[in-house]
Amino acid sequence: MARLEHPEEKNVVILRDFQVSFFAMGRLASFPWTFVENEIQNTRSTEFISEVLKQTCLHPLCRKFPPSIRYRRLFLSELIRRQEAAGCDPLDELYDALAEVVGTEETTECYKSYLLPSGDAVSLLENIALISDGTTGLVTWEAALYLAEWALDHHQIFNGRTVLELGSGVGLTGITICRSCSPNRFIFTDCHSRVLDKLRENVQLNGLSKHTCPAVRVEELDWTDATEEKLKEIGADTVIAADVVYDPDVAVSLVELLSKILRCSYAEVFICSTIRNPETYRGFKQQLENAGISHQVISGPVSHVFTYNRDSAIELIKLHR
Repeated sequence: MARLEHPEEKNVVILRDFQVSFFAMGRLASFPWTFVENEIQNTRSTEFISEVLKQTCLHPLCRKFPPSIRYRRLFLSELIRRQEAAGCDPLDELYDALAEVVGTEETTECYKSYLLPSGDAVSLLENIALISDGTTGLVTWEAALYLAEWALDHHQIFNGRTVLELGSGVGLTGITICRSCSPNRFIFTDCHSRVLDKLRENVQLNGLSKHTCPAVRVEELDWTDATEEKLKEIGADTVIAADVVYDPDVAVSLVELLSKILRCSYAEVFICSTIRNPETYRGFKQQLENAGISHQVISGPVSHVFTYNRDSAIELIKLHR
């Protein structure tokens, strides 16, 4: 017989859901608001809203790495709306928190924090706009979150190894692996100067450097001119990439690079993609086949650690020469 969940245990789970979604700036519509309404109506008290505040806007992590001004304003306004609808007495700390953000000027950057099963958080400075400075690399995309979850479930692929990441973006996947999967060395790479600047900032923000364990480097890697000598010098045991198959022209240079990696090393290579344009993705796979590279789809469930749209078509493949 299944064990019945105690109401207090349910509250802990819901508070955790609020915290995870809030710090990752998840869609407000996806929050468990119905539970909040029921809790307020059943207890005729704002105690649960006070607990939500403590785990979100009043949490020390929010003071250090705050989500965007607009996001916090919308979140607090929604909490107030639910409280007022229940006819409860006003909660001063809720209105005080809103007063802090009302009228404050929005910035082009904000922090998103992704909570790990260990209780730690990966905090990243990201751009609010999806496309900024001519690149999509200044935000975290869904395939990066999926690949990070898969890595958390498959420590052995990274433990004690040298890991090379292609197209690291703002660094979510790589930093998660460094914090949770015990690689020996990790090389973050990208080719866009603004992305590399942001990547270095986020790596440092999360306490990683060439002097830490794992030893971490952030390097520029142009896929069109990376030599086999350079790849041999890196000496990767595992190569990963997420959301790098988004343009047919980029896919050409990516396949050329992957061919060099597989030709000059015995690295395990994993590519994770959100399939936004099926034609582009099919073209990428055809180019792999033309280059003599076979692939295996890695299927199966992953632990749900982060907040993102799980209805998206995401595929993880392992490459073989």
